[in-house]
Amino acid sequence: MNMMTVDGYQAKIDYDADLDMFRGEILGLSGGADFYGKNPKELRAEFKKSLQVFLDVCREKGIEPRRNYSGKFNLRITPELHERLAIVAQAEGKSINTLAQEALKQFTLASHHQG
Repeated sequence: MNMMTVDGYQAKIDYDADLDMFRGEILGLSGGADFYGKNPKELRAEFKKSLQVFLDVCREKGIEPRRNYSGKFNLRITPELHERLAIVAQAEGKSINTLAQEALKQFTLASHHQG
């Protein structure tokens, strides 16, 4: 996954073959914001412009720009995986929740550094 960061905000970058341009989508916002550029320098400049427009609109309307996350979500897994998780967690003296948090943290850090 290709990511770009500006002012603490992150965007996912994809190539749009139809336009022969790169498209960025700013992630974690309370609304949608995207931008286009032909190269990294142009993409970064358009990212900043798009972000500023989004933040200005949020300020005018009294909207929080970042999406709020509760820290809770439901995860459905197979009974077999649930059993394996429970056994590993018990063997390590941890809760399933702690084990899952550690795994998700490792995965998201690894994914972030690949882009």
